[in-house]
Amino acid sequence: MQKPIIIAEIGVNYHDIAVKNNISPMQAAKLMITEAIDAGVDVVKFQSYKANMIAARNSPAYWDTTEETLTNQRELFCKYDSFGEEDYAQLKVYCQEKGVEFMSTPFDVQTAKYVNKLVERHKIASADITNTILLREIGSYKKPVILSTGASTHGEIEEAVNILMGAGAKQVTLLHCVLEYPTPIQDANLSKIIALKMDFNNAIIGYSDHTKYNLDMLVTAWMVGANVIEKHFTLDKRIPGNDHYHAADPTDIKEFLNKVEYLRTIIGCDDDPYSTINEQSARMYARRGVYLRRNVVFGQKMRSDDIIPLRPLGDGITPKELEQYVSKGAKWKISSSPGEQVFQGDCE
Repeated sequence: MQKPIIIAEIGVNYHDIAVKNNISPMQAAKLMITEAIDAGVDVVKFQSYKANMIAARNSPAYWDTTEETLTNQRELFCKYDSFGEEDYAQLKVYCQEKGVEFMSTPFDVQTAKYVNKLVERHKIASADITNTILLREIGSYKKPVILSTGASTHGEIEEAVNILMGAGAKQVTLLHCVLEYPTPIQDANLSKIIALKMDFNNAIIGYSDHTKYNLDMLVTAWMVGANVIEKHFTLDKRIPGNDHYHAADPTDIKEFLNKVEYLRTIIGCDDDPYSTINEQSARMYARRGVYLRRNVVFGQKMRSDDIIPLRPLGDGITPKELEQYVSKGAKWKISSSPGEQVFQGDCE
């Protein structure tokens, strides 16, 4: 099994990290990028939006308000929508310098237009899976698209994929996702990863996790077929509100990747699962060769009861090869006594 692509969903968590560390939001965003890279991620992802382009004034919360106490979506988004095109362009340059892929999820067409200038591939949030206007816009950019599928039916996913591909998207990656913040482990429903792999076999399948960090959750998602793992990322899970409480920190990411490498060692190479390179000595010494049970004479017709199969095979012939000689009426080309091993060339 291959290592999964790891997307660190920084989102807008840098705002709280900036307050905690008494630094600017841009400094905090760059700090989080650096920490994510050091942890081993492949992609860092932000969220590009303006609150009034996402939610109406009356937009009730759908998260656990004991974790994030704000009960209005627009009010929450207003706290974190200060970055604009120039800020994300600066972060894109920083990511290029650091050698990590930059992504940012746009939530409206206007934002998608400038994000498209900065990304190699797009991410669309679960909540926009029925936003056909945004789907067609992003599909028209003719880039790979990652689409989260939280709270979606099979029909909605299928329609979204058809719209994206029909508009020109090069490749679609579907992320199983549960829009429950945080997601209790009993609601994770990782079997949906298997279902997505079966039902959408032309798509890459992954997992966007909203449970509180759980190593078994991420490992299981990978083991059942998630080729992409997206996880909210923070430098301090103790910060109240927003996405910190269900995020992973650098130590968590390292733990997960170390476990993946360990399990890959156990699972082995799926390029050639029948390889026996490390078993060559066993093939030579634990397998049976052909040894004489009694005296044989040159020119005598070979019989099965002339021999006994014994270890080791070494450079001798196998019982299978002996049977082929006997079936063809072969004759001994040696005269030898019991206990001697039979080699190629001892029979004709």
